[in-house]
Amino acid sequence: MQELARNRRKNQTDAEIRMWYYLRNRRLGGHKFVREQVIGHYIADFVCRESKLIIEVDGGQHMAAEAYDQQRTKDLEAVGYRVMRVWNNEVFSNIQGVLDRVLSLIEGALDKKPSSCVTGT
Repeated sequence: MQELARNRRKNQTDAEIRMWYYLRNRRLGGHKFVREQVIGHYIADFVCRESKLIIEVDGGQHMAAEAYDQQRTKDLEAVGYRVMRVWNNEVFSNIQGVLDRVLSLIEGALDKKPSSCVTGT
């Protein structure tokens, strides 16, 4: 599975390449993303582990695989991830809107996390 993920990193779609440009090196709000990440028996396009958010960039092939995608999303949610799906054309026509949605989901998730602050006795 790791080898397949490596191959997918080398052969990303144009939309995934564009999306990665904005997510890499903590460019989006300082949040760290990884690409083509193995989670269980799936490979997620982009993952922010800190907020447990997966971003899937979907092309036309996903229209035929709707049932598979629904099960995949359900399985990933069962292990604590949220899945955001974006169409290829949206990455090209409205990247700022996509990035705003990503940030909104991340910030919402981080606001719900319990504070890691430890108080002394």
